[in-house]
Amino acid sequence: MAELKGYLRSDGRKGIRNIVAVAYLVECSKFVANRIVSPFELNSDTEGRVHEVGFPGCYPNAHAEKILSQLAMHPNVGAVLLISLGCESMNRERIEKRILESGRPAASIGIQEVGGTEKAIELGRLWVTNILEEMRTVPLVPMSISELSVATICGGSDGTSGVTANPAVGVAFDTLVDAGATCVFEETGELIGCEKDMAARAINEQVSQALIASVEKAARFYQVLGFASFAPGNADGGLSTIEEKSLGAYNKSGTRPIQGILAPGETPIQPGLWLLDVVPDGEVRFGFPNIADNAEITELIASGAHIILFTTGRGSVVGSAISPVIKICANPETYSRMESDMDINAGKILQGCSLEEVGSEIVNAILDVASGHKSKSESLGHRECLITYK
Repeated sequence: MAELKGYLRSDGRKGIRNIVAVAYLVECSKFVANRIVSPFELNSDTEGRVHEVGFPGCYPNAHAEKILSQLAMHPNVGAVLLISLGCESMNRERIEKRILESGRPAASIGIQEVGGTEKAIELGRLWVTNILEEMRTVPLVPMSISELSVATICGGSDGTSGVTANPAVGVAFDTLVDAGATCVFEETGELIGCEKDMAARAINEQVSQALIASVEKAARFYQVLGFASFAPGNADGGLSTIEEKSLGAYNKSGTRPIQGILAPGETPIQPGLWLLDVVPDGEVRFGFPNIADNAEITELIASGAHIILFTTGRGSVVGSAISPVIKICANPETYSRMESDMDINAGKILQGCSLEEVGSEIVNAILDVASGHKSKSESLGHRECLITYK
């Protein structure tokens, strides 16, 4: 496979992007973070190099702090500016210390401390301007496929998803795992009914039992809520049950052995195929585990993914901050209607193209994006980020 180039970080990891992350620590500081970022997005020399991320909540949540910290130390991130109102519960000093210890430039601005909105925006823009120049010196070094982490998620699924886009991603995952890469799939709530088949692929009995337990936990969670991960759009698109949806979603994982299970924000300890369990342990507290696709994308990125493969039959327009999203459209009619948002037309499998051909196309798209080419969502300016309470 092709040799890539990556931005070398102090911890030895390499990024395929070199981004300044401007992170708000509470909803009350989001406006200032947005105003700091906006002029860089409008400048052709800096467009796409400064991303807004953050957490809206005010009261403490260990999950949110962990996710935000992991985003800040992602290999695609070269520097971080924290934006605090000043009275929220997020531990600004602890997060900044972690970032600095990772070898990245970091700073924080307290809106209340510096005198309000205008002063905070002025200081933030000045810091970002200076750090962008400094980041031009980050070395680009050879990067192998084995250093690449790729994750997958499905959203807006329909009756075509499980027979076109999802299995095509499975073919791509097999190719990447065989080349030594790290691949992560998730959505334990959309694996209900597939747990025994999945467990049979575990590398040992301990992982096998953990895989079954993760799906049983998701099923209990949804039973308490009174609904599962099944939306009206799924039914309109031809799916009948969560089990049918699960069969399609499971196909994204391919056929290779499963190394283990990750919690959001945990990074794999070795290459291969991993499952991200998005359902919290313990009693149900905050309702639906992930209220939107972007929450799942954000958690996959927090677990180290350089690139996200997003399969959709109904059509989804979301992208993400920090890591590029490659859209793989399952339905040929949707692709023809939404081609400007879609990178790959997996729906042509219904018209005679093979899974292997589309799987190879997906791998080539991954290598192109990892080499610096923008995905459709990147080019459109999608920079979504969503961190929830858990």
